[in-house]
Amino acid sequence: MEERMHILLCEDDENLGMLLREYLQAKGFNADLYPDGDAGYKAFQKVKYDLCVFDVMMPKKDGFTLAQEIRTINSEVPIIFLTAKSLKDDILEGFKIGADDYITKPFSMEELVFRIEAILRRVKGKKGKEVTVYKIGGYTFDTQKQTLVFKGSTPEKLTTKESELLNLLCAHANEILERNYALKTIWIDDNYFNARSMDVYITKLRKKLVNDPRVEIINIHGKGYKLIIPDEEA
Repeated sequence: MEERMHILLCEDDENLGMLLREYLQAKGFNADLYPDGDAGYKAFQKVKYDLCVFDVMMPKKDGFTLAQEIRTINSEVPIIFLTAKSLKDDILEGFKIGADDYITKPFSMEELVFRIEAILRRVKGKKGKEVTVYKIGGYTFDTQKQTLVFKGSTPEKLTTKESELLNLLCAHANEILERNYALKTIWIDDNYFNARSMDVYITKLRKKLVNDPRVEIINIHGKGYKLIIPDEEA
């Protein structure tokens, strides 16, 4: 089982902070919450975090100062700023410090998770740890060549969208792949037309996987899809 990503969350609004921490934990992350920049900095010195989420306006030490100090310890850890400000100068200041993303309040927690996951995928890709070949029952899926092969038969070339969607399904094998997450990851926008397009590609992928009865893509009503494969290959 893949290790849960560890997030440092610094937010001085107690209610918002607790809601964000609970939501992140429900989405499969470990999240530590601190109410000010000083406490966040001390925590970062003791714990290895995969990503940081900082409110800009905090007591004792603001988010920008905290980020600058953390950059002296770890220049690569991704940082997302949360702020009630929408002034261009504030946003530019955040990116100059080295922010990976910037979200203006109010925002949806779902959007924050999408942005966190997008950043972590980019970081994972830079480290060269992405899976390039998946075993799907009797099939072999090569994400780089965009080919699907059933037990040594002639490789079938997939379109870019088919390959991207199958890649997401494989990365979440035997787990729910949320519709909105897939849409925003591949199509950028989760509008009606893109949603219908994704349904068409799901149908196409189902037809390409019919040779192995152990493999199927099922609908999870109101949530998304699940790629079912033999447990030993998950």
